[in-house]
Amino acid sequence: MKKKIEILAPAKDLIGGMAAINSGADAVYIGAPQFGARSNANNSLEDVAALVKYAHLFNAQVFVVMNTILYDNELETCRQMIYELYDIGVDALIIQDMAIMEMELPPIVLHASTQANNRDADKIKFLKDAGIKRVVLARELNLHQIKTIYDEADVELEFFVTGALCVSFSGNCYMSVANGERSANRGSCAQNCRLPYNLIDGNGETLIKNSHLLSIKDLDISDQIPNLIEAGIVSFKIEGRLKDVVYVKNNVSFLRQKLDSYLEGAGSEKYTKASSGKCTYTFDSSLNRTFNRGYTDYFVNDRNHSIGSWESPKSKGQYIGKLIRTVGNAYEIENGELLNNGDGLCFINENNEADGIYVNKAENGKIYPNVLKEVKDGTFIYRNNDAAFIKIVEREDSAVRKLSTTLLLTENETGFELIATDEDGNVSVVTLEHSKEQTKTGESIEENIKTQLAKTGFTPYIANEINIMFTQNWFLPISKINEMRRTVYDQLTEIRLANYKREEHQLVKTSHPYPETKLDFMYNVSNKTARKFYERHGVTEIEKAFELQWDPGKSRVMTTKYCIKYELKKCPIHQKDIMGVKVKEPLVLKQGELEYKLKFNCKPCEMEIWEKDAEFEIEEDHFH
Repeated sequence: MKKKIEILAPAKDLIGGMAAINSGADAVYIGAPQFGARSNANNSLEDVAALVKYAHLFNAQVFVVMNTILYDNELETCRQMIYELYDIGVDALIIQDMAIMEMELPPIVLHASTQANNRDADKIKFLKDAGIKRVVLARELNLHQIKTIYDEADVELEFFVTGALCVSFSGNCYMSVANGERSANRGSCAQNCRLPYNLIDGNGETLIKNSHLLSIKDLDISDQIPNLIEAGIVSFKIEGRLKDVVYVKNNVSFLRQKLDSYLEGAGSEKYTKASSGKCTYTFDSSLNRTFNRGYTDYFVNDRNHSIGSWESPKSKGQYIGKLIRTVGNAYEIENGELLNNGDGLCFINENNEADGIYVNKAENGKIYPNVLKEVKDGTFIYRNNDAAFIKIVEREDSAVRKLSTTLLLTENETGFELIATDEDGNVSVVTLEHSKEQTKTGESIEENIKTQLAKTGFTPYIANEINIMFTQNWFLPISKINEMRRTVYDQLTEIRLANYKREEHQLVKTSHPYPETKLDFMYNVSNKTARKFYERHGVTEIEKAFELQWDPGKSRVMTTKYCIKYELKKCPIHQKDIMGVKVKEPLVLKQGELEYKLKFNCKPCEMEIWEKDAEFEIEEDHFH
């Protein structure tokens, strides 16, 4: 059996989910009415059910995100909702809270959210043995670590391939709670990492002013797809349940074409795509034409580049060229002929801040902005709102997905029979009782019949091959041919949906030992049921979730692989030869009243962010 490889797309809502399917997604993930980690992207059960039906027609799957931490008074509501989601045909749930593993559940497949801290092989193996079918890996892992996890845990693995990055380890971040009681683990992250900060050293000197020091670039590891598949990844996930339809269609179609060329080429022996149908597009997808903060491959190939996006947390977009000069009330820009009326441009101004202009008119290589701003010659100009591209992609017919079919029209005792066979081997048969008369001219009208049968229009089908087997040149009215075609395809849809096989899995409670016996607040245990789950698996000490117990002013609010020392070229390990004078620690981030201390753990190569009154020892550089 060839291994199925999938592209997994985000769906803000039903429209977005259908657009993702039409653009080539093999699966979509969507929020239900509650308990998804994006509280602004919840959907009614009716909409989820409609998306399930649409997806299943193409053998694509729908996963519902229930990845917030739960409080005791929410558990029963959550359990009831899981039954409803199971009843409407959802393929799997993506969960973080282990209370769900303790509930009496229907036989629905469970995936462990990246927020379940999936970065060690032993913990991932534990989850698999507890009944988790798939694990969404931490984004910080490199190829070698992924391969090790796959070899040791032997579970389905999913990995993010494009989209925004959460600077903290797998969304395990408490800045938002500590600053305003908005919990990221409960779906309402305040995005403190995207704010501007001043960086102050241990002598009280300001090293960097008003810069987005925790804002990092977006992820793009699409060129690593073959290596990641070989390392064990079966699902490539696009981030973005809050993003618009244009972003989703652009990302999905880009990855679909990239993955297909591998599956039809070098990977064709071992791998196959996970759903049915073929897509056609009226646009050329390119990741930099929709929302992005510039791109990084993060740590998939280890740490080797800067990953910060310090000027701005907003979308940078597509690099156009340098500003040549300003003439009168217009700009001359390299490659200016690429620009259109209505485009949004962005550049970094003299204060090192992101600034923008709107193109009122683009003609003869000159750009007339809505406001003429002073921009230095040689400034890099980016387009972060591509009006013409958006207009094309927004159209419903810009991405169309069709299922291949073969049609055979034959005769029987009492009339005629139309048989449709689809690419997955489903067969639909329609019979028509009709008198058999030869055509008036005695000549075949086979070509006319084929023309009518080929008109699949807005159905999800295309007739790749049409055969007509008559013993004589029979006559058939066009209205009857059309009616048979419509009926045979309507039936085929019913047959496909009836034949869709949802994978089921009934949880069986286990008691194999958890790899740790003490859990700190980072395990997000926020209810008695999750506590019971860990205790049954041998854990003896469990701290409450941060949301229930934090000590204002002294807490660790983030652990991250991202490192400000490295970004400053002051890393004593990777940049020893170029680092020059050491920075005086502790380094402090300051934003108005907010203040944080940075702690650098060089051995695991991580940075921690602590509230300002925290006390900790600064590690001396004793690495050689």
